[in-house]
Amino acid sequence: MRRKTFVRVGLSALLLLGTLATSGVAPAAAEDATAAASKLSPGLVSAMQRDLGLTRNQAEARLAAEKTATAVESKARHAAGSSYGGSWFDARSGKLTVAVTRHDAADAVRTTGATVRLVKYSAKQLDAAKARIDALTAPRGVSGWHVDSRANRVVVNVVTAQRRDNDVQAFLARAGRAGPVTVEETATAPGTFSAGTVGGDPYYTGNVRCSIGFSVYGGFVTAGHCGQPSAAVYGWDRSYIGNFQGSSFPGNDYAWVNVGSGWWTVPVVLGWGTVPDQLVRGSAEAPVGASICRSGSTSHWHCGTVLAKNETVNYSQGSVYELTKTSVCAEPGDSGGSFISGDQAQGVTSGGWGNCGSGGETWYQPVNEILNRYGLTLHTA
Repeated sequence: MRRKTFVRVGLSALLLLGTLATSGVAPAAAEDATAAASKLSPGLVSAMQRDLGLTRNQAEARLAAEKTATAVESKARHAAGSSYGGSWFDARSGKLTVAVTRHDAADAVRTTGATVRLVKYSAKQLDAAKARIDALTAPRGVSGWHVDSRANRVVVNVVTAQRRDNDVQAFLARAGRAGPVTVEETATAPGTFSAGTVGGDPYYTGNVRCSIGFSVYGGFVTAGHCGQPSAAVYGWDRSYIGNFQGSSFPGNDYAWVNVGSGWWTVPVVLGWGTVPDQLVRGSAEAPVGASICRSGSTSHWHCGTVLAKNETVNYSQGSVYELTKTSVCAEPGDSGGSFISGDQAQGVTSGGWGNCGSGGETWYQPVNEILNRYGLTLHTA
């Protein structure tokens, strides 16, 4: 069943685990909730029901609210000006919340439809603090760091078992001098989700198996740690697809592969026979707090929420910057696959910790950054 579906939709049924100028996509205007719901994949809604504990009506209402919040975000950021301190989607209120540092910016932000929270530090100040931490060399016990707009701090994550390690303590001391920093613990260090050769999976390069991300005209995007430039790529049936045309890892975690030899691209995220295939209609970036779903060759469809953006993740191979953190689980072989919010492409799976039995967290490289880097155009419905 899985092979038949993959051949039918072709190479672009890119799915699963691992700026906007090139894609030409503008934030979508808010739609009538009923009309929007009619366009939703039943599989997407059912996956949100399972993983987020929602009813069908709640899932459809949340997707409609998130679409509105996505459209509001750029307007609210402009209205906040230099006072902007970050933004996130609040699932309880169904609205976008925008942090501002000055009272005089609050009214302008409210006119856009967003709610407001007053904070001490602007996004520019927090980003500057994070950039100073990016310049440091992190020990293995530090798993990553990101700007948390809701906390109005830079959060540094450390592995619990290594919290008292001398190198970790020295790093935290230096990070604390960079600006407003708080420390949180995580049970496990992050890793990538590539895997050794296993039969029946979407694509192989060397002895590594990864998942396809999103179709672009001329090929597909995926994770950089899955292959080096010029490396040959083979499909689930071991037939030749193309080659890595560009790849970056660590530092970044993105790549793209050209498509030929009878393979073709379509604007689809594969459902693997578990849920219906999902059409891709654009790449408008979802805010922090929004629901997001992932599909891939190993663990198939799973959903969660966007936890943080612009996070630096400290893998054993080196740090990767500007990743987006989610509560979605993933497993080996899911690297490179698609993250999607509603019908909008979000990114390709980079890595994470945990699995889909006990749970975990996963990071993705935003798709618009990849499109801009390589001058690619997303294939959309």
